[in-house]
Amino acid sequence: MELRDFDAIRPFEPEELPEVYDRLLADRQFQAVLAYLYPQVPMEAIAQKMHACLSCLDFQKAFCYDFLKNLMAKVSKGLDMDVSSVDVSQRYTFVSNHRDIVLDSALLDVLLIDSGFDTTCEIAIGDNLLSLPWVKDLVRVNKSFIVERSLSPRQMLMASKRLSEYMHLVISEKNDNVWIAQREGRAKDSNDRTQPAILKMMAMGGTGSITERLKQLHIVPLSISYEYDPCDFLKAREFQLKRDLEGWKKSKEDDVLSMKTGIMGYKGRVHYHCAPCIDTYLDELSPEIPKTEVFDVIAAHIDEEIHRNYKLYPCNYLAIDLLSGTSAFSMHYTEEDKARFLQYVEAQLEKITDVPNKDEDFLRECLLTMYANPAINYLSAR
Repeated sequence: MELRDFDAIRPFEPEELPEVYDRLLADRQFQAVLAYLYPQVPMEAIAQKMHACLSCLDFQKAFCYDFLKNLMAKVSKGLDMDVSSVDVSQRYTFVSNHRDIVLDSALLDVLLIDSGFDTTCEIAIGDNLLSLPWVKDLVRVNKSFIVERSLSPRQMLMASKRLSEYMHLVISEKNDNVWIAQREGRAKDSNDRTQPAILKMMAMGGTGSITERLKQLHIVPLSISYEYDPCDFLKAREFQLKRDLEGWKKSKEDDVLSMKTGIMGYKGRVHYHCAPCIDTYLDELSPEIPKTEVFDVIAAHIDEEIHRNYKLYPCNYLAIDLLSGTSAFSMHYTEEDKARFLQYVEAQLEKITDVPNKDEDFLRECLLTMYANPAINYLSAR
């Protein structure tokens, strides 16, 4: 297949960018965003800098990289990545746990550059987040490709095949990396599990057997560990609303709030960790595994790799002890850590103001579970 077969979902090509920049710069809402981000900078200067970006990678380096560096200096205690298990001159499909709608992939781009990769990655993003035309333009300038959702079963099958073929093309012909979350949507309770359906989709493209097709994508399980999740209270709120109100569904406004809170909220320390590429594992996979189980087996391997490479913080061990009412993991935290975390949890719970019959105990348990699950999975994988 050729690049033009993917026009509806792919990032923009260099020759398309000038027109897209003009479209963005003419949009009122985008102008307001720029005015907020660059209050002292005249629009002409921004337009000039934009038009000087001849590729999406240029745009990321000129605009996104510095923005994210400055942001993390304010809202985190540090950001790092362990790439010792991968070769920075190769291309990979990073499959990671999913904590933050915007930052998971955005910070990976920064870390790939800092780690010595000569490119960033193309990002899989659900079309449910792209209701505004200027947002759709902006993410495609930022090297995102679109995952189409809410289609009929037949359309979904065709869209999945096209998506898979596009991912294969990115690795083999565009010579770029890919990032995709291990599941659709974030794991609200931080119990990270790879959906076999994601792997099934990936194996629709390429050639040969299932394992050969997956090998052509060079999958790297990637663990993302935020010390604090700024959206934890929003996720807890969602759990109570789903429990109490039959058929409750998130609105577009909820998604926007989650994006904003995730970007601007305090994260503590942030660590990314690459496991070895699973190509060798796939080579050694027993041919005796029934075809119906092969995706489950590979998904379980990716989960184990993600779980054992988490970076744990005192709050993760504390959450287990607070939930169980014991001090089994007290060697991993101090009394000062405990006081600080308890204070943090109460402050986050206070932010939940719009839930009918607010259930403090249930919400607290949801919040603690989010911090306990990475530790539970880590200990199990180790």
